Amino acid sequence: MSEEDNQKTHVIKADDQEDGTIRISHPFNPNSELYYSPLSDRVGMQRSQLAKGRIPPGKESFELHSHRVQEEFIFILEGKGELEIGEEKIELGPGDYAGFPCDGLAHNLANIGNVDLVYLMGGERSELEIAEFPRQGKIMVAGKDSLTLFDKDKGETYSLEAWRKLATKGD
Repeated sequence: MSEEDNQKTHVIKADDQEDGTIRISHPFNPNSELYYSPLSDRVGMQRSQLAKGRIPPGKESFELHSHRVQEEFIFILEGKGELEIGEEKIELGPGDYAGFPCDGLAHNLANIGNVDLVYLMGGERSELEIAEFPRQGKIMVAGKDSLTLFDKDKGETYSLEAWRKLATKGD
């Protein structure tokens, strides 16, 4: 491969950004419909991710969720959206940005306009992600090749101090 060909693999021209787009419908949300174009994957990026998303009118991106490992952001390009974040709903439009640190605040994006909501989404990429779906009472642990869902109410939560007491019992 020539240097010129190699350089071209690092660029996705605007007319080619829809190539490789996949339709996603989150299994926990029957109103979820997202057309996802994984831009960073197409240029071989490994440590961060960026995708272009498109949500049809009246639909939602995923399901209300929060992250424990990977930070995420969205940047609105076109259309009118409503961000559900924690207990609030905030209207978003072109040029608006929202960031989601790993603070446990759940979020989801809906298209409340009459044209497609187009946005960039991105963040960290790691081999492990832990997410919570509060409406379903589920926690997801995703690895490189699989994910596992747990019922939150069936798990046991310990403070680190309580766990240490259990772990050293009998010493």
